[in-house]
Amino acid sequence: MNLARIHAIRAYINVRLAIALPQAQIKIFQNFVELYFFRDLRKPQRGWSEIGTDLEPVRHPSTSADVYDDMRSRLVTGRFKAGERLRSEELSQHYGCSASTIREVLFRLSCDGLVDFFDQRGFRVPRVSRDGMREIAEMRIMLECEGAARSIQNGDISWEAGLTAAHHKLRHIEQKLRTAGQIRSNIEVWCAAEWEFHQSLISACGSNLLEEMHRNVYDRFRLHLLTLLEGYGFRERAIAEHEAILQAALARDPELCAQKIREHLLKNLDEPFLDVAG
Repeated sequence: MNLARIHAIRAYINVRLAIALPQAQIKIFQNFVELYFFRDLRKPQRGWSEIGTDLEPVRHPSTSADVYDDMRSRLVTGRFKAGERLRSEELSQHYGCSASTIREVLFRLSCDGLVDFFDQRGFRVPRVSRDGMREIAEMRIMLECEGAARSIQNGDISWEAGLTAAHHKLRHIEQKLRTAGQIRSNIEVWCAAEWEFHQSLISACGSNLLEEMHRNVYDRFRLHLLTLLEGYGFRERAIAEHEAILQAALARDPELCAQKIREHLLKNLDEPFLDVAG
């Protein structure tokens, strides 16, 4: 969150809560904030047209870091099928890089728990399971509750502004998904906004290691969620759940915030699971 965005959301809050402006002027300012925070929604999403490795070549050769970031994003937004084999030759043609670069990236992703490696059989997308999702959910709850508690203790008005802005963006996207129902075509935008909110929640925790561990567990949780649940894990009730987490954090109530985080994440385990082998 850069300084300009912090100032924008701070001004937005001041206008809504403190300044008695005519309704027409408030509406103009709201439209400005909407355009400022959600301009990324109008950008075309780069990527593969279908789930799996039916790939279209990229225009320019990719670096190892580019490939890693893109594949990680595709894995946690459901672009591959559970158990699908990841072939270095096909991926290297898509990314315009060497097969050795692809293997390096796949090894890194396997260390992150996002790809399975089998000796003599190569790399595959993990086969997710109900028990695996429950275990990852419990670990994420531990990390996120601790990170939120520390952020509530350490965070200043800049942290509040960043969290409020991230929530405002997420709520806008989730409300659009609820009314339009076009989840598949907007999944990257939704997943990015959902991550931004939860990361902003713990961003003032003061521990780089905690944030790093949370990111890894978060991505593994999303991989399971999108594979096991209908609608790629989108739930209308999550809109109110995110709001409850935000209000508890802004009220500087770590116990209530932890309760709302726990309820939000465990609700996913109450949803009917798809019939996925593994």
